[in-house]
Amino acid sequence: MKLASLNSGRDGELIVVSRDLSRYCGAADIAPTLQAALDDWETIAPILQARFDALQGSEVTSFPFDAGACHSPLPRAYHWADGSAYVNHVELVRKARGAEMPDSFWTDPLMYQGGSDTFLPPSQDIAMASTDWGIDFEAEVAVITGDVPMGSSAEKAEDSIRLLMLVNDVSLRNLIPGELAKGFGFYQSKPSSAFSPVAVTPDELGHHWRDGKVHLSLHAVLNGEKVGSPNAGVDMTFNFPQLIAHAARSRPLGAGTIIGSGTVSNVDRAQGSCCLAEVRMLEIIADGRPSTPFLQFGDRIEIAMYDENDANIFGTINQQVIEYVNPN
Repeated sequence: MKLASLNSGRDGELIVVSRDLSRYCGAADIAPTLQAALDDWETIAPILQARFDALQGSEVTSFPFDAGACHSPLPRAYHWADGSAYVNHVELVRKARGAEMPDSFWTDPLMYQGGSDTFLPPSQDIAMASTDWGIDFEAEVAVITGDVPMGSSAEKAEDSIRLLMLVNDVSLRNLIPGELAKGFGFYQSKPSSAFSPVAVTPDELGHHWRDGKVHLSLHAVLNGEKVGSPNAGVDMTFNFPQLIAHAARSRPLGAGTIIGSGTVSNVDRAQGSCCLAEVRMLEIIADGRPSTPFLQFGDRIEIAMYDENDANIFGTINQQVIEYVNPN
């Protein structure tokens, strides 16, 4: 089934969306918000599935679906952690800032905990005070989990995956080196992320969901020009169950935890890139210097994933970069 949250109130209003993203029907009578559904998933999910089936069969009152009316599926979350599952991407980006990559990165996932109180709607502008900060998009896949006990194995963690969605994990590349040099991790360099309009249950992906990975291309388009469409199931060193188990090693994860894959990246460079930092690093390798600028005011980034019939699965993240005006 496919679920979304109308942009209403702090936590949105839960709706059920048709498979082709053309129609929706209300679900607030079942659960007022997606978080409420996740908190009681075993009871609520079958009822939501029945509503989805009724929507598919035109057996319930429905309305035209407008992705622009949606917030991120979870407008705010108790926990948002982003991994770096595509290690070849990590290696390239670290080279861009002159940092060597330890061998352990191939066996032990990288992960940071990001801000989860102010996610952006998928069509909201990315407002930043300065382009000197090195504004970048990062196109990713993410899962939403149920409760995960501390110390869960990857096999057990897989059972906790409730929904999948896409992410634009905005990064401020020129702020990252100074923050990491302090030895205390990201903060100012990781502003609010945006997620796809729709979250889907794993069964909606059919055979494309296997081995804890999504085996489909993720498309990143900047100002109408394709930046890349790498396959999210290729070169993913750590799958989602492994990332969840890593996050739960020393603490339990509450229902509604979001775990990101990190920027999707393929070793085959013909597939392009899902962030500008990788584009720039490849230019440095080829030409000795980058020629592609980071995002500028007025730039528009679109992120989407399509099935084998070119149907949009999650809806499109569609954001423009604008200058932030401080109200004070």
